[in-house]
Amino acid sequence: MSASATEADVSLRRRSNSINGNNTNGVAIDGTLDNNNRRIGDTNTQMEITAKKTDNGVGGGGWRSKASFMTWTARDVVYVARYHWIPCMFAAGLLFFMGVEYTLQMIPARSEPFDLGFVATRSLNRVLASSPDLNTVLAALNTVFVGMQTTYIIWTWLVEGRARATISALFMFTCRGILGYSTQLPLPQDFLGSGVDFPVGNVSFFLFFSGHVAGSMIASLDMRRMQRLRLAMVFDILNVLQSIRLLGTRGHYTIDLAVGVGAGILFDSLAGKYEEMMSKRHLGTGFSLISKESLVN
Repeated sequence: MSASATEADVSLRRRSNSINGNNTNGVAIDGTLDNNNRRIGDTNTQMEITAKKTDNGVGGGGWRSKASFMTWTARDVVYVARYHWIPCMFAAGLLFFMGVEYTLQMIPARSEPFDLGFVATRSLNRVLASSPDLNTVLAALNTVFVGMQTTYIIWTWLVEGRARATISALFMFTCRGILGYSTQLPLPQDFLGSGVDFPVGNVSFFLFFSGHVAGSMIASLDMRRMQRLRLAMVFDILNVLQSIRLLGTRGHYTIDLAVGVGAGILFDSLAGKYEEMMSKRHLGTGFSLISKESLVN
């Protein structure tokens, strides 16, 4: 091999090794790539490598060399579309609903709110309206399900000594009360009430957001955490049926149910962070709502 060829080879190798041992200019590098375009023994993804390059300011040129998008290539686009397709779907959804939102005809102030869930359950609403006894039976069964949720959440604390689900429910219902009172939505015109529906007795209630759905989510998440997967699946199915019934009776708007799912997940996470924070504060002795003296005695 000639001297000039040797110098060129060394130059290319130095160029490839100067950026965390990776090359983005189409020059082959030492080492083997796996199916995810990673070097064997390297735990960094191509996106993380790109971020490190920009942090180190490789290439010169001021802010342009520090901007991540200046290093993107067609291979990066393909990589993102292949391995990060879920964010790509949400990006497409963002563009789609931007178009829907900016061209949508607003609902007049004196008109009933438009609810897609009400449209989908229109036939169910007619059936329940024409059969009060069926409506009462379904309401009673739903109340039993709410009792199941409540019993499980309290059981995890009083019997099993795990307070996370109970704390989560306390967080959730307090927040629901604040939001429900702050924005009091109108009761739908086709609302079908029942004296045995929870809360029992045809009393008033907050529409936003659904405590039925959020409570069921909190219980289901705790069941999964404890590997009670079949019981969690049963609760999830009952939660779906409960949601369909609530839409059919016009007991909740669709947004109430959707936020109820999110609220259950959110407050379960916050309760977990609260437990972690209190455990660290007590020097890693674990989280408990019972004092150490009570445990000793």
